[in-house]
This record gives sequence, structure tokens and C-alpha cells, in this order.
Amino acid sequence: MKTTRLLIILLIVGVILLIPFIAMQLGAEGVDWDSRDFMIMGILLLGTALALEFSLQKIKTTKKRFIACGLILIGLFLIWAELAVGIFGTPFAGE
Repeated sequence: MKTTRLLIILLIVGVILLIPFIAMQLGAEGVDWDSRDFMIMGILLLGTALALEFSLQKIKTTKKRFIACGLILIGLFLIWAELAVGIFGTPFAGE
């Protein structure tokens, strides 16, 4: 992976994490994150972005790229939903 792509990925993850941070500063209702929340979401976003980048580099056909990226994004959304509201009822589910 090129260094510039990695920097772009890190920048995008940082910008996404700024959204709840700024919302907390403005007193938005329902945005009550602590440092653990930011760390977990940062790991989740960075892992997803790197997995997408890796799959786009290694998979050559367009159809297989769509399938791989779709599965990665479905995984992201399922983990996110479980952490937020606990759709599966696991011990680390949100409340």
C-alpha cells in the first residue's frame, strides 16, 4: 500500500471520529461517548478501511470486488449495530 493512501485512510477515519466529538462539544442529545468509545470506533473504522483497501488491491475482477467490499461493509454495520443497541444480545452489546 502506498504511504499516501494510508495517510488518506487515516485522515478520513479521523474526520469521521470528529463528528461525534464536535457533536458532544455542542451539547447534542444522545451523543455521550467516552475515550473507550472513540478507541473502539477508531479501530473498527480503521480495520474496515484497511480491509477494503487490501481487497481492492488483491482482487482483480469487478464482481468479486463488489462482493468482498459488500461483505466487509455488512460486517462493519452488524458490529456497529451490536455495539450500539445490541441486536444479537451478546455480552458486549450496547444499552
